[in-house]
Amino acid sequence: MSIKTVFTTGEAAKICKVSQQTIIRCFDNGSLKGFRVPGSRFRRIPRDQLFAFMRDNGIPTDALENGRRKVLIVDDDEELVELMHDVFERDGRFEIKTANNGFDAGMQVREFRPDLVILDVMLPDINGREVCQRIRCDDTLEAVKIICISGMVEQERIMDLMRAGADDFIGKPFDVEKLLERACEMLEIPGMATGT
Repeated sequence: MSIKTVFTTGEAAKICKVSQQTIIRCFDNGSLKGFRVPGSRFRRIPRDQLFAFMRDNGIPTDALENGRRKVLIVDDDEELVELMHDVFERDGRFEIKTANNGFDAGMQVREFRPDLVILDVMLPDINGREVCQRIRCDDTLEAVKIICISGMVEQERIMDLMRAGADDFIGKPFDVEKLLERACEMLEIPGMATGT
């Protein structure tokens, strides 16, 4: 996997887990160094400048160092968790942590700061909807994507999850490879087949 050396403001925003507006503002006020693409308005940020910016602002640089996206898998079905973990790990572009209840999920979200949470709706302690709401209440987690998974597929309850902050819903049983594809789409990771 080739390491990227130059980033767009959108990519930099994802890595830093801030809004794109914040990156553009920092670029324009000179606190984040970069260059404009000749003949266009596009801003580009070299890797070393992004690294320095992250270090100076206390943003964890691990996302930049290994280029892997962080995924938190939350489900009390251990076999399913293992299956999802294996598929994502085999892909090679993810760092994965797991939790099997809502309380652990909450702790992990704050410590691990994932890019994506795959969240079972029916957890033994608190339900997935509440986990969604807690994530959405924290401004520092605004960039986190949430895919809810569940065997219940009543439209009203799915809509309720979306209102609580879920980005997508996948009904059980599902094809884990499809879930991986969806995760890549949401995180805007190029498909493996394209080789980019």
